[in-house]
Amino acid sequence: MAKTGVLSSDPTVRARAVELKRELQRLVRTIVDDDDYSIHAVDRAKDALCSLRELMLNKRSTATATETATLKLHKAASCPEEFKCPLSKELMRDPVVLASGQTYDRAFIQKWLNAGNRTCPRTEQVLSHTVLTPNHLLREMISRWRNRRGVEFPSPVLCGREEGIAEEERGRFFSLLDKLSAALPEQKEAAKELRLLTKKTPSFRALFGESIGAITQLLAPLSGSVQPDLQEDVITTLLNLSIYDSNKKLVAETPMVIPLLMEALRSGTIQTRSNAAAALFTLSALDSNKALIGKSGVIKPLIDLLDEAHPLAMKDVASAIFNLCIFHENKARAVRDGAVMVIIRKIMDGVHVDELLAILAMLSTHQRAVEEMGELGAVPCLLRIIRESNCERNTENCIAILHTVCLNDRTKWKVLKEEEITYGTISKLAQHGTSRAKRKANGILERLRRAINITHTA
Repeated sequence: MAKTGVLSSDPTVRARAVELKRELQRLVRTIVDDDDYSIHAVDRAKDALCSLRELMLNKRSTATATETATLKLHKAASCPEEFKCPLSKELMRDPVVLASGQTYDRAFIQKWLNAGNRTCPRTEQVLSHTVLTPNHLLREMISRWRNRRGVEFPSPVLCGREEGIAEEERGRFFSLLDKLSAALPEQKEAAKELRLLTKKTPSFRALFGESIGAITQLLAPLSGSVQPDLQEDVITTLLNLSIYDSNKKLVAETPMVIPLLMEALRSGTIQTRSNAAAALFTLSALDSNKALIGKSGVIKPLIDLLDEAHPLAMKDVASAIFNLCIFHENKARAVRDGAVMVIIRKIMDGVHVDELLAILAMLSTHQRAVEEMGELGAVPCLLRIIRESNCERNTENCIAILHTVCLNDRTKWKVLKEEEITYGTISKLAQHGTSRAKRKANGILERLRRAINITHTA
């Protein structure tokens, strides 16, 4: 029971666990129900399980200490209700007043805000700001009551790990934000320092999320004519913020963010463009963000950058496109924006074949994409990769794409028949491939046999 209590009192952990379970449920359903599931889906399901396991192990390691602390807290008579935090239902150690006028224990209300919430938990009132004001009077009353009753506070683990920063650093943070609206030299200095702080100190990433308007202030220098180094620092800071799970929804839904990332993809230095793509990749971890980002038109500049094939940007761009195309509507957008032609050309050139095959396999569930693959000569290229590659994941993606293309276009059966006669490529895969590759290879072989029988009968 104590273990459950710890989990329920930590909004950030609870939200992360729910997110992981939903993702795992969706992936398992795909793997079980869809014969064409990709090996990437298995990898992502494994990652989700590992993350969930780590989350639970971290909580279990604190359970014993929590039980002891709880017993200490309740050894005296029950404390007055006004001394209890509305979130934790326990005695407050650091009462603070929210913008709504309600009082909470700092650690718990801070976690509520860090999770992206912008309302008062008790009144559901939208907050005008997230500054927490110490409730000195209530703190003194609690202190007197504890002294009279001999009540000890529980171990800090009960309240979770505080992610806040010192008031001095908080003041430094707001000072840097103000400088972003000053003259250009001060803007550059502030942007560079924020980039470093959000890279090294997770609490600064959280502070952006809990400070209303902070992300908009960060982006202010990019609203006019932009210096390349200033743009790079601001976009990189945005990437650092996006890594923090609790910020993903807030960052993506801030109106200026996606348009400025799109502009950075088009006009920034190659480092800026790569970091903009990486930011889109991290933001697209949330399904709601996949839809939002896809609708913005950002897939086209991502494909354009992929077409340039700059080594520094390729992996981030490919990852962003893959993540976005998990959302079905974005597949159509990617196909419309020329993804298939660009990807096939890069694969033929031997550029980032692993990542691009994974995207092509995902797009092969879209009818127009399949037609384009056939038209652009993908079949001989995919057969060559199967012959020459030692990577099971690549051969599996290749045979899955071939299966779909040949199912759609019977004119490609001749190419497959000649491949079998010359190299026996598909038969070898049917014998020695992964279980999924064997299934797809056997499906192609069966169709080839039927085609031959039909020809002989005719």
